[in-house]
Amino acid sequence: MDAVCDLAKGKCKPCEGGVPPLADAAAAELMKQLDGWTRQGNALVKTWHFKNYHQTMAFVNATAWISHREDHHPDLAVGYNRCTVSYTTHAVGGLSENDFICAAKIDALFAL
Repeated sequence: MDAVCDLAKGKCKPCEGGVPPLADAAAAELMKQLDGWTRQGNALVKTWHFKNYHQTMAFVNATAWISHREDHHPDLAVGYNRCTVSYTTHAVGGLSENDFICAAKIDALFAL
């Protein structure tokens, strides 16, 4: 999955209003580079399952750290042994390359 590694090496760019979201074809091409993410409307979504609450919270904290470094923050739905991450770019009203970069960075956590 060299493409995921390439996305994971990317850096989010500041988003401004008035910039269109990614076209469906461009988003579809980037989706091919992610593992297990789905497109739900204007968002990239993936759910992880863990053995216990401690592992779940470790994942949440790592995701928060990545998101803070990239200044691109997801919605998180957290349960005892699962976390659903949802990325969208509110400033453009849809998906941007930033969503894919952050998704790849989170996936890369499991390659450590």
